[in-house]
Amino acid sequence: MAPPAAPARHILCMKWGSKYGPEYVNRLYAMVRRHLSGDFTFVCLTDDVTGIRAEVLCRPIPALQLPAGIPERGWNKLATFSADLHGLRGTALFLDVDVVVVGPLDDFFTQPGEFLIIHDYKRPWRITGNSSVYRFELGAHADVLEHFRSHVEEVRRRFRNEQAYLSDFMHAQGRLAYWPAAWCPSFKYHSIPRWPSNYWRAPFIPPDARVVVFHGECNPPDALAGRRNRRFRHIEPATWVAEHWRE
Repeated sequence: MAPPAAPARHILCMKWGSKYGPEYVNRLYAMVRRHLSGDFTFVCLTDDVTGIRAEVLCRPIPALQLPAGIPERGWNKLATFSADLHGLRGTALFLDVDVVVVGPLDDFFTQPGEFLIIHDYKRPWRITGNSSVYRFELGAHADVLEHFRSHVEEVRRRFRNEQAYLSDFMHAQGRLAYWPAAWCPSFKYHSIPRWPSNYWRAPFIPPDARVVVFHGECNPPDALAGRRNRRFRHIEPATWVAEHWRE
């Protein structure tokens, strides 16, 4: 008798608007391919497929059904919890398009937990997660999206963004768990040397990092160029970005 087939593994990302070009999706695919063994499907939910490489399965972003005039603020990610996300079934690992993969990803699919997310960097005493990297079973948490659609105004009053809402919702159901802290460090908080050594020491890859998360001040091209968008917050060029953030 043949052994049972391994559960399907999917990498999800999302790109909309003009902030990120297709090179972000293409490089993310290449990084995943180098760091994830075995078979997987790479899916980009997007409003523009132009320039995205052929290995990526592009599908439309499911309609979030926000009322007119409501700012998006990342709420689009909740569409990944559709009851039927373009017929996909299996385990999904969501990655923001601006992360840099620097280590093995296989363990992200075997780490125990129903729903895993990065624990908040700045206020770890809160339950809030950072949704740059999260894992779930496709179709298993449709209530996340259904509740949001039917309680949009209430959710927006209570929560600043989708990751705060998502963390609270999963926590209330006893499903919230976090990645090991070392796996998904913040470039902003963990890679940049402390002042004043940031003026002569370059940003580094933290020990045991798998996915370096870029949020707030820098994205990968900024880090590579040694550029921040806030005055008096100097960084030297993070040359290791070029080694990893490539096709």
